[in-house]
Amino acid sequence: MATDFSPEILDQLLAGGSLKPEDLAGEDGLFRRLKKALLERALGAELTHHLGYEKGDPAGRGSGNSRNGTSSKALFTDDGEIEIEVPRDRAGTFEPVIVAKGQTRFDGFDEKIISLYGRGMTVREIQGHLAELYGTEVSPDLISKVTDAILDGPRMAEPAAGSDLSGGLLRRAQGQDSR
Repeated sequence: MATDFSPEILDQLLAGGSLKPEDLAGEDGLFRRLKKALLERALGAELTHHLGYEKGDPAGRGSGNSRNGTSSKALFTDDGEIEIEVPRDRAGTFEPVIVAKGQTRFDGFDEKIISLYGRGMTVREIQGHLAELYGTEVSPDLISKVTDAILDGPRMAEPAAGSDLSGGLLRRAQGQDSR
């Protein structure tokens, strides 16, 4: 598993050179927005695993269950509250594992993600680690889908449609933001 960001991505995030600590770790800083994006991407991968087909895949037609938008959820982390969008399915059978229904706390998120990626763990090792941390069994297939979704997620140079992970930070750093 890759653990490093390319120098180009980091340079783009830090463009302007006059970043303040709050631009990175503040209430609306880059770290919190990355955390939100990673959680939402992992939840989307969980739903894909649950449904058994990728978003937009014709195999999902007539399957009896499909994606049904998202619902907002306030999640309290070590860094404070983060509002995330949790995907839903039409049948109401989707039970996320990463952020379970009814869960409002997600302590130590940074350390857990660093632990998963930083150790270069195999899928089986990650499965054991998640079982130890969350007290739940997660299938190797689900772990693969979630880690692939995070690794293949939106590049900082190319944010996903509707997602502005770095734009606001870059505009502020370059003095173009009117706030």
